[in-house]
Amino acid sequence: MMSGTSLDGVDAAFVQTDGEQISSFGPHGYLDYSNDQRGILRAALGQWPDGPKVAAAAQVGEAAHIALARQLMSEQTPALVGFHGQTLAHDPKNHRTHQTGDGQVLADALDVPVVWDFRSQDVAEGGEGAPLAPFFHHACARFIGAEGPLAFLNLGGVGNVTWVDPGIAAPEAPNACLAFDTGPANAPINDLMLARRGEALDQGGALALSGKADERLVLSFLEHPYFKRVPPKSLDRDQFPNLSATVVALSDADAVRTLVACAAEAVAQAMIHCPSRPERILVTGGGRKNVALMQELSARLSLPVQDIDETGLDGDMLEAQAFAYLAVRVARGLPTSSPTTTGVERPTCGGRTAYPTRA
Repeated sequence: MMSGTSLDGVDAAFVQTDGEQISSFGPHGYLDYSNDQRGILRAALGQWPDGPKVAAAAQVGEAAHIALARQLMSEQTPALVGFHGQTLAHDPKNHRTHQTGDGQVLADALDVPVVWDFRSQDVAEGGEGAPLAPFFHHACARFIGAEGPLAFLNLGGVGNVTWVDPGIAAPEAPNACLAFDTGPANAPINDLMLARRGEALDQGGALALSGKADERLVLSFLEHPYFKRVPPKSLDRDQFPNLSATVVALSDADAVRTLVACAAEAVAQAMIHCPSRPERILVTGGGRKNVALMQELSARLSLPVQDIDETGLDGDMLEAQAFAYLAVRVARGLPTSSPTTTGVERPTCGGRTAYPTRA
């Protein structure tokens, strides 16, 4: 189960896997946060476990995850649950990251073992703690029968890219994966829509399609020092706090289109770091439904850009499926990150397991 930085809701999905190969995908579901719930979660952004808004945010997140899990478990009972939780703060330079929610609460409520806290061990060992989906992306590339290198581009609140070589069997092996955050994606767009229009997002990119990007501001955005860093590297949701301020003088349509262009240009900059040219870029996450963003990606990249749904994978559920897959790897003691995905010194198995308590 996964709740992303876009603050839209909770995804849950079944995967049948041994933590290495994907056998099949099963039922899945989504639960939208209410505006009140989003407000509670948003108020806790940037806070660490002792923050004054964290307890309320944890209750919201746990309740939503439990409700969706029970809904899906009426169809099928899982052997194991992977629970990511809502990222509130991420500061790998100081070896800390914070995802709200307690796996023990879910394990007791669902009466199923729950693997959670996937990022802390990686950060403690000097890694970025993100992104964590790359090993799953590698398995997906093999599942769809890809032969040459591919890039998986996830456009959530923050964008992240995984370059994979499916010809290498183990994802933790040298040269099998390279992964890192590209830059802001949906988060600044959603924040602007909420602030200016009281809407959670620019549905389908409709407003951005009517606007024109200010290329001067896009070039200024690319001067941020993050883009000069060599990957692996990761971002907190609000690590570009001045981005929204740069578009304040623009109309709503032009402001949103400029933010869309910034997200796409960040991806273009990321492609420079790929070990070799990927055959295509498979786009997953909510950003793939933004027509303006997909147009900007096609215009700014010299690579085929494809909605991942066209391969038979589910771009809405990939992140949730990833944490089911990673949960099994944790249960088997297999690595969940490596030097080329998070920058950790050696392949690392992250995650804690909570077992249901018995009376």
